[in-house]
Amino acid sequence: MEKRPFVTKEQIEEIAKTYPTPFHLYDEKGLRENAERVKRAFAWNPGYQEFFAVKACPNPVIVGILAEYGFGCDCASLAELAFAKAIGLPGDKIMFTSNVTPAEEFQYAASIGAIINFDDISHIDYCERAIGQLPETVSIRYNPGGSFTINTAIMDNPGEAKYGFTTPQMYEGMRRLKEKGIKHCGIHAFLASNTVTNDYYPTLAKELFELAVDLHEKTGMDIPFVNLSGGVGIAYRPDQTPNDIEVIGARVHQVYDEVFGPAGMQGVKVFTEMGRFITGPYDLLIGKVLHIKHTHKEFVGLDACCVDLMRPAMYGAYHHATVLGKEDEPATYRCDITGSLCESNDRFAIDRLLPPIEVGDYIAIHDAGAHGHSMGSNYNGKLRHAELLLKTDGSVQLIRRAETLADYFKTLEGTEFYSRLDL
Repeated sequence: MEKRPFVTKEQIEEIAKTYPTPFHLYDEKGLRENAERVKRAFAWNPGYQEFFAVKACPNPVIVGILAEYGFGCDCASLAELAFAKAIGLPGDKIMFTSNVTPAEEFQYAASIGAIINFDDISHIDYCERAIGQLPETVSIRYNPGGSFTINTAIMDNPGEAKYGFTTPQMYEGMRRLKEKGIKHCGIHAFLASNTVTNDYYPTLAKELFELAVDLHEKTGMDIPFVNLSGGVGIAYRPDQTPNDIEVIGARVHQVYDEVFGPAGMQGVKVFTEMGRFITGPYDLLIGKVLHIKHTHKEFVGLDACCVDLMRPAMYGAYHHATVLGKEDEPATYRCDITGSLCESNDRFAIDRLLPPIEVGDYIAIHDAGAHGHSMGSNYNGKLRHAELLLKTDGSVQLIRRAETLADYFKTLEGTEFYSRLDL
């Protein structure tokens, strides 16, 4: 798969006259087209609901666009719950999937009518003490343990994860909830991350659908939905074949009919909580080349650094890079693309072959739209940069301004030190 940026060098040069680099630039057209694909893929299920994983891209303009397509929010913290409420979402479009949860977060989730998704069996009593009467509809998170495999390939190791109920706890939890007067309890699982295969959701769906049937039969609990959570990834590398969400949806449909049809449970709703797949490919981190260093290696230094996109430094993750204006030139220059952070892992690419690069070139780092800006930090006193939206009409909208030194020191306001700052 060839990776081409959705903007040209000329467009970036024009944008940079108003908004200096570095910045994140989102593609509204791509976001909207992808939202439509997801809706089509699961339109066969009348109750289908996508709860966008807010942690991936917590920008109200981006999530507001997704809300136009009926998407809700999956939240993991008080701030994310407040974000979803401020977007204007009703409680039934807010899923609260948290862990090690403070009482006040359960209280706030209940106050806005969010669906509470319990991560541990002990949280049932804890939440009840925090909020009083539990809501009629809740959810519980499943972790079967061991390794999660597809066609003998290990995709992830749920047995090592801190999340979810064991299999026996699912049955015990359902019975306990029923005794407490809970009328409806959905089930949820996240068993592998960033899968690039059309097999993941159908394989997970079969396991969860069969579990739902057995739980219903053995506990008598009404199971209104099965939440496949996230895990559908994107093709970060050009040699990867992207997931086809419409093929995935059709295969989940097939499994749904095979499992729920004979059980008489065709009314069960299918939920998803994708983040990366929804926004990941539709953001470029744009940086400008400040310096080129010729030492033991070739280092291309950008005005961006890993606080703008932590994934390569944290995980060694691959993000494709394009030298704008040189897309069709031969890639003969081997270099590391670095930032200015005082950490040796501050590199967007290592030993990457690119066209020859000059100071002043613009480099686009692809697929930064999920866990990009949202994972940023102020380490080293670095300021987080702007988020921009390339709108469908070609105009550019500032959707989050760049931080200033005043922002960085704001929490010290009122102290003697703050008064000495030259801001």
